Formats: sequence, structure tokens, C-alpha cells
Amino acid sequence: MIPASLRALLDATDGQRRADWAGREIWLAREPWGELAVSLQGAQVLHYRPAGDPAAGDPAAGDPAAGDPADDPAGHDAPSDMSPGGWLWVTPTPQTLPGAIRGGIPLCWPWFADERTADESPDRSGPMHGPARKADWRLDAVDEHEEGVELHLSPLERLHSQLAPRAVIQANANRLHVELITEHVGETPVKITGALHSYLAVADARACRIEGLAGARYLDKLADFAEREQQGELGIRHGLDRIYHSNAELVLDDGRRRLRVARQGSDSAVVWHPGDELPADTPTEAGRHFLCIESANTRLDPVWLVPGAQHLLGTTLSLTSTP
Repeated sequence: MIPASLRALLDATDGQRRADWAGREIWLAREPWGELAVSLQGAQVLHYRPAGDPAAGDPAAGDPAAGDPADDPAGHDAPSDMSPGGWLWVTPTPQTLPGAIRGGIPLCWPWFADERTADESPDRSGPMHGPARKADWRLDAVDEHEEGVELHLSPLERLHSQLAPRAVIQANANRLHVELITEHVGETPVKITGALHSYLAVADARACRIEGLAGARYLDKLADFAEREQQGELGIRHGLDRIYHSNAELVLDDGRRRLRVARQGSDSAVVWHPGDELPADTPTEAGRHFLCIESANTRLDPVWLVPGAQHLLGTTLSLTSTP
């Protein structure tokens, strides 16, 4: 589910092109395999919809609305300023620059959450989730990949004195795969955390179930990081913010679509929805149409990089069987 203004840009796209949206330069693709939109602020995937997505229609065949929105797995009772369709959610009221866009898959780097885990923020003044998500990135290469596309991006300016990040985005008719690769180019060991903060589009967040976390230990951020154990599968009934110590493949079932969430280089799965306490840039009606399941490295599994080493944090979205 994306803003109608972004949908209009995709509708006007045939193949691949660049455009301006919400004050940002974005890269768009609308091809036989599906659709992809990426913001060059933060190397952030904003939209992905494969051609074979149930009820999504063929985005390259002039049917962007894909029929009745009531049949769309992510567009149930969509607000009038939002367009149903796609696997990711973006707020209809994004912040102006230099603010970050809420939605899609923001890159949290080189730390997750606040700056307490940042080696370069001794005065605790670092930005929430690190500088990568607000930085300008360059599109280094666009390659065809498995009847889809592969993008390579890197930041325009140095974001860390010893670390160099790059992002790889792969999209085709079957899956979306995002990698955040960190290379140590300095001389002393550095600790990092981070996340691929995926906002997944759902019919109703409070009707969702996440499979694969039964028995996992987690930290409850809404209860001062109390450690608990997940009893059975996770049902979403209210706001929650949890860090699960697990590398298991997960399945998000919102009653209309079953989305497989696989993670690489991550032993932390963050599950977040603000409930009724929505952020200022999220209208009430739009807020019930997303749920975050994040591939992450957190205080539970920080990564120490030595000079010359690399770390890959990845997430892969694909469909599993429909209900």
C-alpha cells in the first residue's frame, strides 16, 4: 500500500526511469516481472509488487489498480489517499527533507534504535537508527537478474570513519531481496548493530499472525526490556515492540496473504507496531495497514568487525501458500 501520488508515478512508467517524489529522487521500474520503487535518500525500497501476486494483476499490462481494491490482500478499506497493492507500506504523509520516509525498507546503520550502541557517539548525540537512512546514496549499477533487476547503491559521503556500507536490491517475479553489506576499511575493531526495518503491508495489523517464533526468547521494549518466552505463535492484538532472539524463517499471515520472511546474518527478529500510539507522520486509518518484521542485529547479537572483514545483513520476501 503506497500513496496515490507514488502510484501515479508508477502508472506513468514504462520500463525503468528516475523521477522526483516527496522532494526525493527515486528510481522506478514497471516491467513484465513487476514493479519496484527505490528512494535514493537512504537507498530505501519504497514499493515492490511482483506480476504474479494474487489480485495484483499485471502491472506492465496497463492494469495498475488490479480490479476491485476489496480483493487486494494489502488494500482492505484503503484510505482514499493510498493505493492498494504491493507487499510494502508507505505513509501517505511523508516528512519533508531532511526527515526520513516512514515505510518501505529503511536501512538502520551502523546502529539499531538509539545511539547507545554507537562507537562513534560517545556523547549520545547520534541520530535514531544511525545516519544511513537519511543520507543521499548513489545508484552505482542496474543489472538484469533472474528475469528481474539488481541494484547496487553506495552513500555519496562517508558515514563512518572505519566502515563503508553498500546496499544490493534484487527483485523479480517471485521475490524481493535486500542486502546491507558493511566493510571494515579502518584499523581497529568496531561493533555494529543495524536493521532492515521492513514495513509490510497488511489488511489489518490486529488480525495478523506471525508463524515461526513459538518458544523463542524475546526482550519486550514496552516493558523495560523484560525477557520473556513466546507462548505459541504470535498474534497481533495491540501495540508491541519486541526483539526476538531467533534466526528462524518467519511467515506473516494477515488472513489474505502469507508472506515468507527469511533473514541472513541476523539472530534478532524485531516485531513492531505502535498500536494506537501512531507516529505523527502516520494517519490513523493508514496506521492499521502495516506491521514491521525486521532482519536485525541488536544488543542480543551485535557484530564485531575487524579490519578487512565484512558483514552481510539480508532479508528476503516471498509468497508461501495462500489460505
